[in-house]
Amino acid sequence: MASSVSAMPSGTKIFTTMPDILFIPEFVFGGLVWTLVASTHVVPDNPLGWVMFVSLFCFLITTLWFFIFITGINQSSIWPGLDVGYHAISAFFYLSAAVLLANVTIGKQGQGKVYQLDIAAVVMAFIVTLLYLIHAILSALRWKSS
Repeated sequence: MASSVSAMPSGTKIFTTMPDILFIPEFVFGGLVWTLVASTHVVPDNPLGWVMFVSLFCFLITTLWFFIFITGINQSSIWPGLDVGYHAISAFFYLSAAVLLANVTIGKQGQGKVYQLDIAAVVMAFIVTLLYLIHAILSALRWKSS
C-alpha cells in the first residue's frame, strides 16, 4: 500500500524534520559570521567583502527559504531540486568564504581582539559550511526518494 506523503514539509513540520531543522543553526551561525566580520576592521577589502556578501546573501535567502517552507509554497514538484541546488551552492560559497577568511586571519596573528574575532568568524564559517553541506546531502536524499 503506497502512501501519498508530500516530499517537502511545510508549516511547523519543518521544526521536526531533517534536514529542515537545520534552518535554525544556519540562521544562528550564519548571522554570527557576518556580525563577527562586520565588527572588525575590514582589511583587505576584497576577500572580506566576499565573506560579507556570502554571509549576508545566504542569511537573507535562507530566511526567504524558511518563510517559503513555513507558508507551504514549497509543495510543487520543483522544490526538492531547488532545495538541493540552493543548499549545495550555499555550501560551496561558504567554503570559499571560509577559506579566504582563514587565509586573511593567518596574517592577523598578534593583533589581539581583531584576531580573536576573526578566528571566531572562521570557526563559525566552517560550521555553517558543514551545516549547508549536510542540508544539501539530506535534501538530495529526500529528492531522490520522492
